Amino acid sequence: MMLSSRRFTKKRISLLFAYSLSALLMIWLSYLLPSLLPGDFVTAMYSTSEDVTLTAAQESELRAYYSQDTGFAKYLIKLIRLDWGNSYAFLTPVSELFFDALPWTLLLLVSANILAALTGFIAGVEAAFRRNSRFERSLVSCGTIMEGLPEICTGVILLAVFSLYLGWFPAAGAETAYAELSFQEWLLDVGHHLTLPLASLVIAYFPGNFLLTRTSMIMVISQPYIKTAQAKGLSGLRIRYAHAARNALLPLVTRFGLRLAFTVTGAFVVERIHAYPGLGTLLFNAIRLRDLPVIQAIVLISSIMVLAMIMLLELVYASLDPRVQDAYQR
Repeated sequence: MMLSSRRFTKKRISLLFAYSLSALLMIWLSYLLPSLLPGDFVTAMYSTSEDVTLTAAQESELRAYYSQDTGFAKYLIKLIRLDWGNSYAFLTPVSELFFDALPWTLLLLVSANILAALTGFIAGVEAAFRRNSRFERSLVSCGTIMEGLPEICTGVILLAVFSLYLGWFPAAGAETAYAELSFQEWLLDVGHHLTLPLASLVIAYFPGNFLLTRTSMIMVISQPYIKTAQAKGLSGLRIRYAHAARNALLPLVTRFGLRLAFTVTGAFVVERIHAYPGLGTLLFNAIRLRDLPVIQAIVLISSIMVLAMIMLLELVYASLDPRVQDAYQR
């Protein structure tokens, strides 16, 4: 018992060390990769401007100023001090831009992931227990077709039909600008703007969750303990969700966790189609203008979130499946 505990602690420390090295590598990549983008801020900002015309000397001076490299060590020290620098384009702290856009992206991505996971999980469980029925075949056919539709396709179709043609939903933004609304009216207004981007993501995420859950459940319901539960006369609902579904959760939890890990950039395409003011739109504008401090911050936070979510999944696996905990102790 003592030996198993020591091995468990040793494995946890090794894992923590590996994650720390990975985090350092990601910080270095977030520092290096944006600077390798072709072009620069001065060209992106002023080459098409009709209001500002730079002389050759001014252009050279500005290019030298914006291309100053302080080195990785100073970049790392600034990160430790929570100093992300200032945006070249907006002349404001990067942290201010980031935290202004983050709530809208969290609202969109977390809502879409939860809705798609819940509906996909329930549909997958029910389809697996009705195998070879018309209900299962219809759902599998629809899910397979929907899985082949990219987010950009569903986003454009929903925008064209429900916003541009029918006029039921706004085509852009997350709320009505300059409107004086009560709190309840503001919530309705935000929900109204959220509907089309949310529907685009739920339609894109649902098929994968459904097909994954159905496949896992088909393998689980053939196990002897499910037949034992049926022989005991337990209700179908209890067998499906208390006995079988829990053991089919791991693949869906992995998918859900990785989707959440990509929260920062996961809705890049949908946010652009619906002009939703989240982090995807902020990153798109930063890349277009070669605003390196903003790109570095978003790439870094996105990478760290992926790492943190993988660490969290390790803990969730152990609590969901005792076999994972047992494997650590061997």
